[in-house]
Amino acid sequence: MAHRVLFGIYHWGLGHATRSLVLIRALLARGDAVTIVMQDGPGLSLLRSELGSRAEYFPFRDTPAPLGRSPALFYLKMSLSVPWILAGFRAEHRLTERLVRERQFDRVVSDSRIGIWSADVPSYFIFHSLHQIVPGRSRFLERMVEWGQRGLLKGFAKVLIPDIEEDGGLSGYLGHEPAYDWGDGRLVYLGPLSDVARPGLPEDIDYFFSVSGLGTPQRDFGDLVLDALPRIKGRVVVTLGRPEAAGQTRIIAGATVHGYLDRKLQAEMLNRARVVVARSGYTTLMELAQLGKRALFVPTPGQSEQEYLARYHRDRGHVWSTTQRALDLPGDIARAEAACGVPRISPVRSVERFLSVVG
Repeated sequence: MAHRVLFGIYHWGLGHATRSLVLIRALLARGDAVTIVMQDGPGLSLLRSELGSRAEYFPFRDTPAPLGRSPALFYLKMSLSVPWILAGFRAEHRLTERLVRERQFDRVVSDSRIGIWSADVPSYFIFHSLHQIVPGRSRFLERMVEWGQRGLLKGFAKVLIPDIEEDGGLSGYLGHEPAYDWGDGRLVYLGPLSDVARPGLPEDIDYFFSVSGLGTPQRDFGDLVLDALPRIKGRVVVTLGRPEAAGQTRIIAGATVHGYLDRKLQAEMLNRARVVVARSGYTTLMELAQLGKRALFVPTPGQSEQEYLARYHRDRGHVWSTTQRALDLPGDIARAEAACGVPRISPVRSVERFLSVVG
C-alpha cells in the first residue's frame, strides 16, 4: 500500500538534503507520494534539481543555525537563541498537524527538524547525535543535553540513526552509548546513508576539494582553498557547493573549479580522487566510508560536532585533520595521503531497513 509521506529536512548545509535524497528516492520508487518541507536555500535547490516534479515542495522557515568561531561562542549564541528555537519547533509542529489533517499524510519523516511530527500518524526522526559535544566536554552537561533531546523527541515513534551499532561506527560517542533509556526499540541503527556508487573508475584526480556548508566560516574556507591552488601540485578539482552557480567552471592555477556539481558528478569526483579535502560533516563521512577514501578534514570553526568527528577519525589514523586557522594545504594534504582511509562500510542494507521501519 502506497503512503503519503511528509518529509521534513533541516536546512544547514547540503548534508541533510543529500542523505535524505537517498531515502526520498526509495520512497518514490516504491510508489509513495512525498512532500518535502525545507527552508528555501541551497539544500532545497539541490533537491528540486535532483527530483524535479516527482516530489512536492513546501518551503518553510527553519529554526536558527547560530555560528561561532569557537565552541564556547557557538553554544553561547545557541543558548541565547533557545526561546526562538523553541518557538520554531512549535511553529513546525502546528504546520505539520495542519498538513497531516488537510492533505491526509499517513507518515511523517523528519531529518533533524524536531517540530515536524504528528500525534495522529507514525512519525520517524533521522538523527546521528544522541549526544552533543559541549565546551570543556562536561559529561554532566552532555547528559543534560541528551535528557533534553530525548524529551523533545518523545512524539516520534522511532529515532533512526544513520550508522552501524558496532564498535562506535562512524559517529563514535555522538551516536552511541546513550546515558538514558530511550524506550524499548525506539533507537534503530539503519547503517550509513549514501548514494555514491563505486563504478570502478580510475583514481586519476589527485585532490578533490568539496567546499559546501553554511555561513561566513564556510566562505573563508573556499577563499583559503582558491588562494592555495598555485602551491598544490597535481591534478586538482574543486567544487564550491553553490547550486545557484551550477554550470560555472573556471581554471585557476591549472585546477578546475566548479561552482556546483550535481550528485552524479560529485560522486564521480569522489571516486576518481586519491584524496578528498572537505569539511568533516557527517554526510561527507558516510560518503567517504562507502568508498574507503583518504581525506583531509577541516571542520567548520565553532561546530563542535565536526571538530569531534575530525579528531575521532584522525586519532584512529583514518584521516588527517587540522583547524582552519592552522591550515597549510600542501603540508596537510601530504599527511592525509599517509592516512589509511575511512573504514569502508557498505550502505547497501540501510535503505531496506528504513523502508521496513516506516512500513
